[in-house]
Amino acid sequence: MSERITLMGCAIDNLSMEETLQTVEGCIRTGQPHQHVVVNVDKLVKASRDPELRRIINGCALVNVDGMPVVWASRLLGRPLKERVAGVDLFEALMRRAGEKGWRVFLLGAREEVVSQVAATYARKYPRLVLAGWRNGYWRGEAEEAQVVEQIRDARPDLLFVAISSPKKEQFLGRYQAEMKVPFAMGVGGTFDVAIGRVKRAPMWMQKSGLEWFYRFLQEPRRMFRRYFIEDMAFFWLFIKEAARR
Repeated sequence: MSERITLMGCAIDNLSMEETLQTVEGCIRTGQPHQHVVVNVDKLVKASRDPELRRIINGCALVNVDGMPVVWASRLLGRPLKERVAGVDLFEALMRRAGEKGWRVFLLGAREEVVSQVAATYARKYPRLVLAGWRNGYWRGEAEEAQVVEQIRDARPDLLFVAISSPKKEQFLGRYQAEMKVPFAMGVGGTFDVAIGRVKRAPMWMQKSGLEWFYRFLQEPRRMFRRYFIEDMAFFWLFIKEAARR
């Protein structure tokens, strides 16, 4: 069992990447539904304002940190996390392991041309990978959403990757994970775009220096300015309040 800490109101499992992979394997062996989430600066800020999102995060079977600022904050607050477990790296590691172990994978999210390209790319990359199905991330109304849930349940995947925006992916999994009965379901945000090269990751030195967000900003300054320079600034206030409380 991992050490579970609470940071800025959210539960976080203090696990390395390898420990996370072992935990996921254990989840799949049980056959019972488990929900995973990664938290970063943006997710912590959103959770501080959205009690329902915070409840979903704290109820997840596995919570990793994807964001060096959160790792640094944990150290300054005296609850040091072992390492950052980036969602895109965990996705890649799980796809590779799925190919080795014959796990069934379902891909949900992004535009049709993106998710279908992800499916084709990984089918070539890992020939033994079992793709249980894939679907784009666009639907309207409860009736169509129910069809999505039914499609996933009928496909009987071991792993479900959901590439839609926050907090929609957390809410979707929070509502339907028990009904879909997927042993391990993970929200992956924009990972599909990275996986097929539509969006480039920052150089390794920027990732290790905690500057991956800035590289992302340089790629899409208009879209990311509000998130990084306005909304996420509330993280510093959360940190100050947490430090004062401790």
